[in-house]
Amino acid sequence: MREIKILLIGTPNVGKSSIYNFLTHNHEHTGNWAGKTVDFTRGELVENDVRYVFYDLPGTYSIISKSKEEMVATDFIMEEEFDVAVVVCDATSLDKGINLVTQVEEICKKVVVCVNLIDEALKKGIDIDFLRLESNLNCPVVPVSAKKKMGFKELLKAIREVKEKDYLEINYGILEKEIELVEEEIEDFKGNKRWLSLRVLENNEHYIKMYQKKGVLKLGDKTKEAREMLENVDVSLEIVLKIMKLVKMRLKNVVKRKDREELKERRIDRILTSKIWGIPIMMGLLFGLFYLTIVGANYPSSLLFDFFQSLEEGMFKFLNFIHVPDILSSLLVNGIYKTLYWVISVMMPPMLIFFPLFSFLEDLGVLPRIAFNIDRAFSKCNACGKQGLTMCMGIGCNAVGVTGARIIDSKRERLIAILTNVFIPCNGKFPTLIAIITMFMVRLSGVYGSLFCAFLLTLFIFLGIMVTFGVSFILSKTLLKGEASSFTLELPPYRVPKIIETLVYSVKNRAIYVLMRAVKVAIPAGALIWLIANIRINGIVLLDYLVHFLNPLGVMLGLDGIIILALMLGFPANEIVIPAMLMSYLHTASLTQFVNLGELKTILLMNGWTLKTAVSFIILMMFHYPCSTTLLTIKKETGSNFYTLVAFILPLVVGIIFCLIINFIF
Repeated sequence: MREIKILLIGTPNVGKSSIYNFLTHNHEHTGNWAGKTVDFTRGELVENDVRYVFYDLPGTYSIISKSKEEMVATDFIMEEEFDVAVVVCDATSLDKGINLVTQVEEICKKVVVCVNLIDEALKKGIDIDFLRLESNLNCPVVPVSAKKKMGFKELLKAIREVKEKDYLEINYGILEKEIELVEEEIEDFKGNKRWLSLRVLENNEHYIKMYQKKGVLKLGDKTKEAREMLENVDVSLEIVLKIMKLVKMRLKNVVKRKDREELKERRIDRILTSKIWGIPIMMGLLFGLFYLTIVGANYPSSLLFDFFQSLEEGMFKFLNFIHVPDILSSLLVNGIYKTLYWVISVMMPPMLIFFPLFSFLEDLGVLPRIAFNIDRAFSKCNACGKQGLTMCMGIGCNAVGVTGARIIDSKRERLIAILTNVFIPCNGKFPTLIAIITMFMVRLSGVYGSLFCAFLLTLFIFLGIMVTFGVSFILSKTLLKGEASSFTLELPPYRVPKIIETLVYSVKNRAIYVLMRAVKVAIPAGALIWLIANIRINGIVLLDYLVHFLNPLGVMLGLDGIIILALMLGFPANEIVIPAMLMSYLHTASLTQFVNLGELKTILLMNGWTLKTAVSFIILMMFHYPCSTTLLTIKKETGSNFYTLVAFILPLVVGIIFCLIINFIF
């Protein structure tokens, strides 16, 4: 059986992963913003005695390696053996794709150009002469619509029949003599010597070090002479200008436009990215998300509580039937099981609403516009505008936001994004925040009450955003000094998301994934909480000792020892903070649930809660150390115990300072 190894290369948001998913039947998510993929994926298709092995590389605008995405893509092209490079282009923005095609042709001898989104181009009045484009590029060009599943047979045929040609040789003008000098000091290089010479001349440390180690580069007198000759020349700029000039020639008379749809998108962008309307619209979208989450989650949460609670008696009877000791039965049911079903009941319904809505905005192309608006503020904080994207991810889950920081190229700015992500409250804190806001700050009922609750929650989120800016600025001037780097934030075209795919991805890869991680830590947490509530020393429960010890700190922050202990016990999962508080207030031996918010409010008021207590609790709930899952993710992403410790201490310090201020003022 013939085997063909194919690289899929393309700019972000071009639909490359959709093509890969269809051909290989994988289900990688195809989000509509730059930087979704930071590594390659592999898949196969067997058809007509041919095995097609596809490698989906990260989306990249260039293969002149600078960012992490470019490094992954370029290293794979240079180091791995493959047969054909398929460059996926966006029919609605062909110049970016042909720019990448031109660069790929410098290091690949077999290239197929796949022009995706031809259906969208047609809607926007964009007409492409594919025959002329194929002639200008001197390689196969295949129009495709991944959305409508059109053109894939032609693409596979082009892959099978593509012929090898010489590397594309671009005339770089004033660099030509220097390229020849460096080429003479390159030995046993399997690729294009001109391409490697250009990387040497622009002083690309990544490839210089890589090929020096392999004994390919000598960097002797001729390289030194070439660099001296170009001392006053911006080599990178010269390379870019020559490539752009060639791209312009290759696209001459290829694309014709009717600008009606493009003007429509520009008008929408003027509103969404407006200095006046951009931020209010962003806050309005957050408000809408929270309102729908609050209203939609209440009823299913109650149903889950009732269902899981109804199983308790049966579990006790079964454990008694198999002669499990009473103390162990209590540990399993009142400790582990109760904690587990509390986390599931409180956490699952909001996530099943929030994550699909969040993914819908992501795929629609709205979130990159939000990041564009926030970019100005992050630039003033000497941070990277892409931090706006990771901050948006953190609303769903801080661990996801930390992982998302990979899209930031600068290590310094990536660390700032990681260390400040926790200042945005994640979805796991929403149920607790919503409950306290509703009980102590909302006097309206029904729809108006839910609207006002969502409004107040949005204001607290806005406070988190402001704190993120402030702490980012402080970090950039102290622990992580440096200047803000420049970057290209791509504003993708607006696209109607694939509803089913978005739902499946958001439920499976986000909601269920986050829930399972919470469940893993809830099990040992439940056992620990039960032990604390049941172990007695001199006739006094260990829980009471801890509460007494923590009470002075709690009073100083406008709270009490029980609240501080509950927040500490919530380290594995924020969802168990309220049941841990109730366990102490009601002196029960296990986590205790409440029938409704009215009953919970009565319990809290009886134990000295006031509006000041509620505000202080919300602040400390928002700004305290990350949950265990997020901290483990930070350790993995930074590889540093020091920065993991900073991530633990930093938000806690901010939360304590806020609480001290509130307690002092009121």
